[in-house]
Amino acid sequence: MVSEFTEDVIKLIQNIPEGKVLSYGLIAKLAGNPRAARQVSWILHSSTEKYKLPWHRVINSEGNIALRSEIDKQYQKDLLKKEGVKFLDEYRIDLKSSIWNIESIDKIKVKKE
Repeated sequence: MVSEFTEDVIKLIQNIPEGKVLSYGLIAKLAGNPRAARQVSWILHSSTEKYKLPWHRVINSEGNIALRSEIDKQYQKDLLKKEGVKFLDEYRIDLKSSIWNIESIDKIKVKKE
């Protein structure tokens, strides 16, 4: 059985609109546990295929792509640029124009599998 927090994280990630991003920490906060950014990362890693999550729309709190390898960073950047996300430098996103402004998880629609 999946926890309510995990379900909320999945719902949030599924609903990030094209051309927008959210940080691991903001997702954790919206899902009810502001100190669980690492758990969000784990959920994203373990559930992307199963739930067809737009993983590339999740970044770190500083607006940076958080992947380690240059190839993976460039792949994520390419996906985001195709959606119109603006970058300030090599891997740092312009959060002013790209952050998804959602105040509550209650505002999202649930996508059924």
